[in-house]
Amino acid sequence: MAFEYAVVLTGGIATGKSTVAKIFKEYGFEIIDADKIAHEMLDLHHKKIEELFGSKYVENKKVIRKQLGSLIFGDEKEKKRLEALLHPLIFSEIEHRATREDKFKNPYLIDIPLFFETNRYPIKESIVIYVPKVLQLERLIKRDNSSKEEAQARIDAQMDIEEKKQRATYLIDNQGDMKILQQVCAKVKDKIIANYKEK
Repeated sequence: MAFEYAVVLTGGIATGKSTVAKIFKEYGFEIIDADKIAHEMLDLHHKKIEELFGSKYVENKKVIRKQLGSLIFGDEKEKKRLEALLHPLIFSEIEHRATREDKFKNPYLIDIPLFFETNRYPIKESIVIYVPKVLQLERLIKRDNSSKEEAQARIDAQMDIEEKKQRATYLIDNQGDMKILQQVCAKVKDKIIANYKEK
């Protein structure tokens, strides 16, 4: 069965998932990245994207993600069409990689930004990267150079970070500096390894 040794890495937008993933990679954890797989699937199925949304979203057999993102962000119907194509493909690829990782009998992370929203993956344990909403908004504006309204709309499109916090198996509070984050990650890493040794 896939996902036996999987731990999901999730959290809200601009909470620091990429940084935490890098730290865990340094600890020797394998990281399966759902966003990277989504990008691979988009390019792999660029013909289908062209059929569904038009040729202006594809250039040199690569999907122009920013343009496609703008289309689906403002249109629920188009978003659902894209998800109907992508989600099964992403799930299948993640399941394939997870099955391969399970053979090593070591815990590994699957970075799934919308883990709680999609409710698609039968994984029991999760790490949630948490920052309060005010700080999340501040970081997103700074990171993407977006307006307050744009940033807030993107945050509102996801499940409330406080709700994710409640559902976490392991919580990583990322309000401090890098040194504090590394200390918190080290504690979570030790807990995960201890838990999986008991399996």
